[in-house]
Amino acid sequence: MMIAVKKYVWLLVVVVLFACNQTKKVREIPVNDFFKTQDRALYRLSPNGKYLSYLTLKDKKQHLIVEDLEQGKITEVSKLEERNINFYAWVSNDEIIYYKEKEGSRFQTDLYIVNKNGTGERLLNADEKSKVRLLEDQLIDDKFLLVSSNKRDSTVFDVYKLNVRNGQMIIAAKNPGNFTDWLTDSKGSLRMAISTDGVNESLWYRENEAVPFKKIITNNFKTTLWPVAFSETQPNIIYAISNVNRDKTALVEIDCASGKEKNVLFANDTLNVTEAQYSKRRAKMDFVVYETWKKEKHYLNDEAKGIFENLEKLIPDAESKIIHHDKKEQHFIVRTFTDRSPGAYYLYYAENNFLKKLSDINPLINEKEMCEMKPISYVTADSLKINGYLTLPQGVDAKNLPVVVMPHNGPGQRNSWGFNADVQFLANRGYAVLQINYRGSTGYGKEFYAAGFKQWGQKIQQDVDAGVQWLIDQKIADPQRVAIYGYGFGGLVAINSAIAKPNMYKCAGSSAGVLNLFSYLKTIPPFLTANLQMFYEIVGNPDKDAEYMRQASPVFHANKVKIPIFITQNSKDPRINGNDAVQFVKELRKQNLTVTYLEKEESRTALNREEARKKSYAALELFLQDNLRKR
Repeated sequence: MMIAVKKYVWLLVVVVLFACNQTKKVREIPVNDFFKTQDRALYRLSPNGKYLSYLTLKDKKQHLIVEDLEQGKITEVSKLEERNINFYAWVSNDEIIYYKEKEGSRFQTDLYIVNKNGTGERLLNADEKSKVRLLEDQLIDDKFLLVSSNKRDSTVFDVYKLNVRNGQMIIAAKNPGNFTDWLTDSKGSLRMAISTDGVNESLWYRENEAVPFKKIITNNFKTTLWPVAFSETQPNIIYAISNVNRDKTALVEIDCASGKEKNVLFANDTLNVTEAQYSKRRAKMDFVVYETWKKEKHYLNDEAKGIFENLEKLIPDAESKIIHHDKKEQHFIVRTFTDRSPGAYYLYYAENNFLKKLSDINPLINEKEMCEMKPISYVTADSLKINGYLTLPQGVDAKNLPVVVMPHNGPGQRNSWGFNADVQFLANRGYAVLQINYRGSTGYGKEFYAAGFKQWGQKIQQDVDAGVQWLIDQKIADPQRVAIYGYGFGGLVAINSAIAKPNMYKCAGSSAGVLNLFSYLKTIPPFLTANLQMFYEIVGNPDKDAEYMRQASPVFHANKVKIPIFITQNSKDPRINGNDAVQFVKELRKQNLTVTYLEKEESRTALNREEARKKSYAALELFLQDNLRKR
């Protein structure tokens, strides 16, 4: 009898231990850990590959650092407080140019040049009313940089030769009024321009800088034709990513003399090419990147394949992306990542296949504590296949879970596989996170992209709702605990969901969200006015589509909201109209609805912006906890 009891007790213990093992205990990670500002960023190599540069934060100051890779000597080139460097580039083996924020502004910058040892800093451009964009980072005649600027006319960018020795700008090509971009060849000569009439885009070409530009190709903006590089072995040939006369983008050769497609280097009816890498040293295209649910490479020459496959063998469990390289293409800055890790930066020496770690992007993230991002798909009522991603929390069964739906920003964007701090933060708090590439998202062909035009608040909304219903049908989602939250146009989708489907969503949130399509069109800056007709096609024309735009703008429908709302914004952000959110919140509060409104402060430094992010996500956490944890 005693032996039987002991066996029974032992069996009970085993069952209990097994049950405990099935429910994995998950640590609640501090919100600050997910959104830590990178200690080091923007790694670059000097043209000769002997010097490594990067930006770092130390004692609330941003430093531009140059490291001598042979001797290990480190030099602080610039030390800034309350101002940030937004971009920099090596223009020779001894000099760096960089954009520094103007005093008191995050959105305007001054252009400087400095020696690699930190001496001789000089201001090159200080015109408060104009912007300067670097077109080519190699010096011409040891003193000129090719830049574009709207100095002459705020609505258009001309091309200038900027003398880095005295700061003078000499006009090199005058914009006739409709040119939106300029391209150089591998030697830094200005050879191509892109124009738009708002709906149609044209490529303009010239054989050399002594002859005028000639229009060679015109396409509707729905068609993609991105020049990648000029061929150095074939005259008049450019490599381009194109979906001309096809639905998916391919890598092709274009004959600029005739404007016709000459050759296809990579194409597939089911795959969309998103990137293409050209090698100046080899004078060849190295590879294309195409995207299904993850990004993959297809190599176009054996030398490149050997180099990059050797690199991939050194980091077999992560995706990699080439960030920068030296002129000889022997030293590479590489960034790695997975869906569960923000990754790290490495220096790769191709000549001896050696990989040196430079820094972790966020050392506070433990990959084992993060959650897997899996692809999902479903079919809408009008028979359109929609793809997306589902991230499930650790330690619980995928049944009857609280869900946060995160529609992406837009127009013309998509969710991609990789580490997403927002998603991992929410999954760590026990929420299943659903990301949907609704119609109008890029990466699925031009028909799918165009299917989302003027569908805000309509079929785009239905795509998102269908994803939620799919989760409910799969028994993954608790139908009484579904929230929706988004940024920008994702915020528009989220708040429209609160209006259209208050029985499907328990609460909704918006961060810097578009709440008024009319206001959105008014925030388009002067230098993008040439694209206004394109925005009218995608978003709506305020003269012809006023009724639709009003229907799709949440600011006009506060009286229809029945669920708790979370709104956060920086009212000084020029990309949105802050008054829309303020007015919307006032109308909601008149109805005695539960509203969380957080005004982000204008933050002039990266560290201050980090603090603002922490406050915003802490508030979001409380909002979701109050509305989704109660049953």
